[in-house]
Amino acid sequence: PPLQGKVALVTGAASGIGKACAEQLHAAGAAVVATDLNPEIVNIFNEPTFIGQVCDVTDREALERSVQTAVSRFGGLDIVVSNAGIFPQGQYIDQMDDRPWDMSLALNLTQHKNLMRYAIPFLKRGIDATFIIIGTKNIPAPGPGASAYSVAKAGLNQLMRVAALELGEHKVRVNIVHPDCVFDTAIWAGGVLEARAEKYGLTVEEYMSRNVMKIPVKSVEVGNMVATMAGKAFIKTTGAQITVDGGNERVI
Repeated sequence: PPLQGKVALVTGAASGIGKACAEQLHAAGAAVVATDLNPEIVNIFNEPTFIGQVCDVTDREALERSVQTAVSRFGGLDIVVSNAGIFPQGQYIDQMDDRPWDMSLALNLTQHKNLMRYAIPFLKRGIDATFIIIGTKNIPAPGPGASAYSVAKAGLNQLMRVAALELGEHKVRVNIVHPDCVFDTAIWAGGVLEARAEKYGLTVEEYMSRNVMKIPVKSVEVGNMVATMAGKAFIKTTGAQITVDGGNERVI
């Protein structure tokens, strides 16, 4: 397996993109610590080389413990997938209160920086080490009503670029993946997908294929990209922004 002997940490891994990333990394041979706020994470992943750990990413001590778990349980840290985040309720700027703004900055930016801070000392000693961030198409192509999300994620993109510059001499790669709408994730559940499709006068299938390739994007495909980026194919790539979106016209 291409990632045999590697140790990975994945946040926000109980469902959706994070779960797919954890599963694909493990399938490629890595030992994985998968964390999430959802207490079910310990039951979702409970194997000798694939464990779940409850973690509130806004709690710095909990974040540091998750890094220590990977190191103490499996002997090091080579791959970090910083995925955890939220999409707050959409609000226009002139109508926005502080809570969604502050929450988005905490979850979509600050906690990623904290995780990076705790992981870097071990990644510097890792094998072909890499820190992979899950971004969004909203970084190059934001939408109205999504300022709290888009601004925090744009800051995350800049964090990635600076980290790539700082860690290059240590041979630690830092890259970001920009998915667009990934419809098998929790934010589209509960009738949200159907309501959005109806708003645009489209069927669900048509709405899910609103990209230049006319194909829906699934979590496992983002997970596959992340597992590939963690391996030899991306050994000389850092500071890169990789899209997994079927081709978004505004991004292109």
